[in-house]
Amino acid sequence: MISFSLPTVNWRPRRQDKSVGVVPLERSNLSQLAAAPANLPEFVHQCPVAMKYLHLLGPLDWDNCPERPEHRPWPGPKPQPRAPFVAAYLVKLHEQKKYMSGLRDYLIEHPALVWLLGFKLEADSFARHGFDVEASVPSRKQLGRVLRELDNAALQFLLSCTIDLIRRELPPEVNFGQEISMDTKHIVAWVQQNNPKAWLKESERLDKTRQPQADRDCKLGCKKKSNQQPKSADQPASGKQKRATQFSSDQYFWGYNSGTVTTKVPGYGEFVLAELTQTFDKGDTTFFFPLMAATEARLGFQPPFGALDAGFEAWYVFDYFHQAGGFAAIPATERNPLNRQFDAEGLPLCAAGLSQPLLSTFNNRRGLVPQQMGRYGCPLLHPQPTGANCPIDHKKWPTGGCLLKMGISPGARLRYQLDRKSAAYKKLYRQRSATERINSQATELGIEQPRLRNQRAIANQTTLIYVLINLRAVHRLRDRAA
Repeated sequence: MISFSLPTVNWRPRRQDKSVGVVPLERSNLSQLAAAPANLPEFVHQCPVAMKYLHLLGPLDWDNCPERPEHRPWPGPKPQPRAPFVAAYLVKLHEQKKYMSGLRDYLIEHPALVWLLGFKLEADSFARHGFDVEASVPSRKQLGRVLRELDNAALQFLLSCTIDLIRRELPPEVNFGQEISMDTKHIVAWVQQNNPKAWLKESERLDKTRQPQADRDCKLGCKKKSNQQPKSADQPASGKQKRATQFSSDQYFWGYNSGTVTTKVPGYGEFVLAELTQTFDKGDTTFFFPLMAATEARLGFQPPFGALDAGFEAWYVFDYFHQAGGFAAIPATERNPLNRQFDAEGLPLCAAGLSQPLLSTFNNRRGLVPQQMGRYGCPLLHPQPTGANCPIDHKKWPTGGCLLKMGISPGARLRYQLDRKSAAYKKLYRQRSATERINSQATELGIEQPRLRNQRAIANQTTLIYVLINLRAVHRLRDRAA
């Protein structure tokens, strides 16, 4: 009988050689790593994905990025730094991953990127590089939870960083931010009410009192095809025809609205100066003052020229740019008939071409901003009757003459006095193409249909989209200079 002697096999895993491939678990942030790339581990140098994102995200000021306070009134473990999560969300947008699960899979596939972003690494002496990649990457739920709970001020800080980077890359003779444009971009909520294939009654789909269960924050709103005054027709349409013409192209859905302030530098590109996300039931004019306050804080001055669409046609918008020494290029709407004239002193002219004196003033508290209004009367009857008759025999002459109520501020007059056929108006209004190009880039990054069901998470992701757009613009400027 032949006997066999099998060799002894040690089934215990062999320890990783510390001299090859093992990396330090503690490292600096992205800004410091980008400043000293020679100190990176070899396996990071050999990973093109990690080096790509070191080049893309490195210019941001990660040293001063706001973090969540460590001292909280409730007990719990020390929170992880939020900067690695924010950097990972930028990777998600750049790679166009719709879901957090896709982001997590992508990070696990690239261990060098996980090391680079700065997540807390779980040591594993048997792993290839000394840490367990899958245990080091946060779970899908944690990635989503941090995005929901993240303070938007930290992301606004990064947006301010991109603006500072852009200003440093532009030549000093460029008047950055002197001309701005403002617009809004709709965001469709991820609810069945917005799904045309979902079986729902039309009354349930468009009932603003029936809040969708999937998203407790979204609101029902309307995206109009046009805010401008419709062209006059020879024959007036009937009631049914008028309603069909007015609302057939409008879109009603549940969602949010993102407002942006952009500026265009000829020959260099378009850049985002400020952004704000609100529910879809908020009108365009509610974005104006918060966005302009953020724009002033980042530019250090009040922009004198602005190009806006007809949804922003309000007296305080004209007044804002008039006080800054410029004007606002806004098209007329059906709320603003252009048949009102004024004299050299700013008094309105009646139908006969006579200056109407100011009789009294009162405060109009309706609307977004209270306005001081004036009552203007007939100059032939006020302040004292002259005894003359109306030269055009106006129909209101027997009942006391013409009476006009309008605001007394310069902005209330400028909306009528603005020459919308001048070369200066047309040149400034072309600035609005900057918002169109920015909106196009944001659409490619998935701003219209985010796979999120929370206003705070959607607002944070929207801010990160504009951070990424500006960051790409910074690299284009640097490549052009090189």
